[in-house]
Amino acid sequence: MKKRFFVTGTDTDAGKTFVSVLLLEALKAKGVSTLALKPVAAGCEEVDGLLCNDDALKLQAAMTVELPYQQVNPVALKSAIAPHIAADEEGRRLSVDRLAGLIRGALMTSADVTLIEGAGGWLVPLNERETLANLVKELELPVILVVGVRLGCLNHALLTAQAIAAAGLPLAGWVANCIDPQALRVEENIQTLQSMLPAPCLGVVPYAPEAAIADLIAKIDTDLLLK
Repeated sequence: MKKRFFVTGTDTDAGKTFVSVLLLEALKAKGVSTLALKPVAAGCEEVDGLLCNDDALKLQAAMTVELPYQQVNPVALKSAIAPHIAADEEGRRLSVDRLAGLIRGALMTSADVTLIEGAGGWLVPLNERETLANLVKELELPVILVVGVRLGCLNHALLTAQAIAAAGLPLAGWVANCIDPQALRVEENIQTLQSMLPAPCLGVVPYAPEAAIADLIAKIDTDLLLK
């Protein structure tokens, strides 16, 4: 069993890393070996002389195989802004070919399941003509969509699913991540997504900042990914 997925979100702060960590922990509990990559991260700080991103560090801590940080997050950018703008600030240029090569190198590390987490949403630009969606298409990866459940999420989720389908890629599943404690009609919104998104719901993660990780991973059904 060797499965690989790209994790995208309906928007910035939808909770891609949070849900990815839950997926990794749930898979670990089943004895499944895991690898996680964050190819591009904007918003990094120096740690022991190395630019590191907090999300990438969380993925590295949750996965079961060992991989140097530089392979988990090969492109670490200082400013917490759109990646192509952050790269331009540093005199760098992002491209699908370069990122695909870096990812393929990391994928030589064997794992049962690999999660490759994007930056922001589905169509985040890499340069003036390429987006992260082009990278996913180049790698031919099925997609896991993290829906940040809040006002507007129905439109964002359905548009993202439509764009994934237009790229000729499969939507492997989606996770409802309840990020707004003030959101209204949460259950009705999730029911709407269950009826309209062309993929199974892998779980509904409640807004529970103090919840134990074990309680939250119980909300995730990884069996749907392993089939």
